Amino acid sequence: MLQRSGTGFGALALQAMLAREAAGSSKAPPLPGTAKRVIFLFMHGGPSTVDLFDPKPLLTRDSGKPFPLKAPRITSHKSKNLLLKSPWSCQPRGESGAQVCDLLPNIASIADDLCFVRSMNCSNSRHGGALLELHTGSDTFTRPSMGSWINYGLGSENENLPGFITINPSGSHGGAGAWSSAFLPAKYSGTRIGGKSGEMKVPFIDNPLHDRGKQRKELDLLASFNRDHLAQRGADSELESRIASYELAFKMQMEVPGVQDISSEPAHIKKLYGADIDPTKSFGEQCLMARRFSEAGVRFVQVTHRYWDSHGNLKKEHEKLSAEMDKPVAGLVSDLKQRGLLDETLVLWGGEFGRTPTAQGNDGRDHNPHGFTMFMAGGGIKPGTVYGSTDDYGYYAKDKPVHFHDLHATILHLMGIDHEEFTYRYAGRNFRLTDVAGKVVNGIIA
Repeated sequence: MLQRSGTGFGALALQAMLAREAAGSSKAPPLPGTAKRVIFLFMHGGPSTVDLFDPKPLLTRDSGKPFPLKAPRITSHKSKNLLLKSPWSCQPRGESGAQVCDLLPNIASIADDLCFVRSMNCSNSRHGGALLELHTGSDTFTRPSMGSWINYGLGSENENLPGFITINPSGSHGGAGAWSSAFLPAKYSGTRIGGKSGEMKVPFIDNPLHDRGKQRKELDLLASFNRDHLAQRGADSELESRIASYELAFKMQMEVPGVQDISSEPAHIKKLYGADIDPTKSFGEQCLMARRFSEAGVRFVQVTHRYWDSHGNLKKEHEKLSAEMDKPVAGLVSDLKQRGLLDETLVLWGGEFGRTPTAQGNDGRDHNPHGFTMFMAGGGIKPGTVYGSTDDYGYYAKDKPVHFHDLHATILHLMGIDHEEFTYRYAGRNFRLTDVAGKVVNGIIA
């Protein structure tokens, strides 16, 4: 009986695998999209984009004077609201004339490939709330992350890899909530690489048995027990996801180590990312790994760089962080472009908010969710574009404001998904990434 049952389950598993191979694990987008995948470069802590991308002559002129406009009702820390000029200069770059700080010479060199949105804004001035709002669309309730929504909607392009990978994620300010699938089926959660452990590989990816034939038999037996349990319980998303996770983990043991291993990359590519020398080596390796995962068919890859929360030591900290980040980011965009992948890969750069034009102490800036800059490249975005603006001092989004909901709606649109129709029913209502808001920002679409 056991032999026949085992053979039967083996045949079922084989049939399912063949069906998936024939159909592919990815899902066709409902609309014609320009982007097939996303790489999100998350600057955890909130970089001071009023210094990096949005220079203000009046801020320089009036430095040390009180901020002349009405201050926000809620702020993160107490302040005298005295204006603080930037320690650095910005210059117009390329044919677009986009302003980029002298701290970022490599990003400045690719300014004509980028679209700068200077009028970003969100609803929360605290790291945890703003981080979750950027990643999930909500700063108050548990919601699926952006990567999980896209993974759910489109799936992975590679049967042997997850649809959503997060590299070096933060363990704080929302933690796993930033890459969780929440009430979506668990198999759409992000797969973590690195993070708090510091080890840049998928946890538990090593095969302790070193005998794939034996492991295959064990998984088939385990799957038979789980399917029998599932037949008795009826529909159970968590159990179904657990079964799928065992199968995916088995396949990942063969695929992931090769994709993660950047040692095979030529020296000039490592140099392009700064993966060959400090201070760019660590983040450069992560960006290079992101390109390899994206190229291999992972739908959504996120890489986190931290920690940009410069309440004090703004000059020293931003100089250090910019030196780590600048070359890898420019290298990633340039590498995708030279490989012919940028047109179908959307690259997104930004933090959970920006920083105030007013001073905190003598050399720091507070959180600013009211007006800040993010930039994008590829995937159908209009290159060489500066969209929107903040007020004369860089505090509030003024012209063509773009909320996180609008950003999410635009990303889904570029992926071929109508954000208003893309819903999941849970607890008696239909949920979506953009909640009940969000408009596609057509002005930044090529």
